[in-house]
Amino acid sequence: MLELRPNCELCDKNLSPSSSEARICSYECTFCATCVDNVCPNCGGGFSARPIRPANPHREGVSVELQPASKNRKQCQFTSAEIEEISAMLREIPPEER
Repeated sequence: MLELRPNCELCDKNLSPSSSEARICSYECTFCATCVDNVCPNCGGGFSARPIRPANPHREGVSVELQPASKNRKQCQFTSAEIEEISAMLREIPPEER
């Protein structure tokens, strides 16, 4: 099951489980749409909009209430200069070709 992290790893903005601003990479690195383009600062992979887990159990046992989001906040370990460097190097290369 996807870990729904509660914050942007760069600016620490709160990202609720229903946030349409959350972006994730294949390693579940989580950032807000404002902080990133299509390059993950952590791995160099691409981003997708984070799926929104249903608030109500439309199927038995499946909802954010029954399978809550993570409370574990993460912070990006790279400096702004390092993030800009990897973004500049990779942003023109489609994620599937990185």
